[in-house]
Amino acid sequence: MLDTVNPLFEFLLRQGDNTLILGHRTSEWCGVGPALEEDIALANTALDLIGQTQLWLDYAAEVEGKGRSTNDLAFLRDAYAFRNILMLEVPNEDFGRTLMRQFLFDAFQVPWLTLLQDSTDQRVSDIAVKSLKEALYHLERSRGTVISLGDGTEESNRRMQQALSFLWPYSGEVFCDDEIDYAMAKVKVAPLPSEIRSIWLETVEGAFNLAYLIKPEGDFAHSGGRAGVRHTEHLGHMLATMQVLQRSYPGAKW
Repeated sequence: MLDTVNPLFEFLLRQGDNTLILGHRTSEWCGVGPALEEDIALANTALDLIGQTQLWLDYAAEVEGKGRSTNDLAFLRDAYAFRNILMLEVPNEDFGRTLMRQFLFDAFQVPWLTLLQDSTDQRVSDIAVKSLKEALYHLERSRGTVISLGDGTEESNRRMQQALSFLWPYSGEVFCDDEIDYAMAKVKVAPLPSEIRSIWLETVEGAFNLAYLIKPEGDFAHSGGRAGVRHTEHLGHMLATMQVLQRSYPGAKW
């Protein structure tokens, strides 16, 4: 695989695709949130994630060196060319799943960005420094909301447990090291994702205990996304909405 791809480009796509896809999913609550405060908070979170996407994909386009722009990478790739983890593309379903997914991602993203600040690639380090400030707030908010709803009414606890049970099998995908991860670790651009797992587990398990949520038994089940190119029904449907303007009016600027 490494003979045919640029590891740094693939690494940057992973970072940008994760924030792009989660940002778009989160933005789907804009105007339809369960309360005005939550509606605004989710919209702001989505904007932060899209802003981080801009930084990662700007750099990815430069590294690729094929004349593609940031917008080209975001709006003109087909589903099989995206590198996001599967958990981030599943439909929102309800408010509980949205918040639980955000928390599971934030709990990884904070220690991940913290370590990326020491990257040997100055551009990666700079993006991590900027993004970490937002990720810390995201984690504080998502953790607090998961705990509040878990330790709320019988109904809110049931919904949060249902969301956790659904998402848990997806959540370990990000820790599955592969050739790209080993290549980045070798030159100290990034640590191995698996090195973050113990920190992540401590964070999520601590919150689950306070939220009276039961961590599902068994290990993570879904690990196919990081292995390489794949197409999913969920992502294909989402991209049809996310990319419609650029594909309908190629080169449109706003």
